[in-house]
Amino acid sequence: MATTTDTPNRATRVKQRGPGRPGGTSAVRDEIMDAAEAQFAELGYAGTTLREVAAATNVTQALISYYFGSKYGLFEETFLRRGQVISRQRTELLEALLARKGKPTVREIVHAFLSPTLALRSTPQGRAFLRLQARLHTEPPEISYKLRTHAYGSSTQRYVDAFRLALPQLGELDAYWRVTLMVGTYLYAFSDTHRMEEMTPKGLYDPEDTEALIDQVSRFVVGGFQAR
Repeated sequence: MATTTDTPNRATRVKQRGPGRPGGTSAVRDEIMDAAEAQFAELGYAGTTLREVAAATNVTQALISYYFGSKYGLFEETFLRRGQVISRQRTELLEALLARKGKPTVREIVHAFLSPTLALRSTPQGRAFLRLQARLHTEPPEISYKLRTHAYGSSTQRYVDAFRLALPQLGELDAYWRVTLMVGTYLYAFSDTHRMEEMTPKGLYDPEDTEALIDQVSRFVVGGFQAR
């Protein structure tokens, strides 16, 4: 008897497992979030549909709802998946600086803050998250405020305190302002806006030169923190 050699798609394989929790949960969830990350980064929250995400990962919308509950649930988990890692890495780098003898310099603190995010530029998926992170600031408050606070609130406060330790003359309000401006600067610079390619003469700027990128952003931010 002839047998088919066709490989069933993921949605079919899930259905064949019958009732209960589908197998391969972690891998399937990650693939769904990878697709959602790219869609949310390009189209925003309102412009992204579960149908498009399902099509991109070859699963059913029902399976996405099973894993994430709703479009907002998918958006939240997709953002926090990397956002919380960045926050944890920032905290660890800052703690290492503060544990050393002597006060850390402003440049060291800035570099510790930027490094975890800069590392994401090395992969297409990481760059998608950087665009998503920048776009989050344009999403409605009911979507963006909660996620930003959840992901970054605690670690960002630690950096405010660290900058005031390194710069005792810096007032509290000024510290918050300058951390906010630092965030705005790196979000724009790291998120592939292609503005530099448009502005500079051909051959002058290398978009893959991450060392030059962090050096330029760091010098700009450090100058802002030290301004009187």
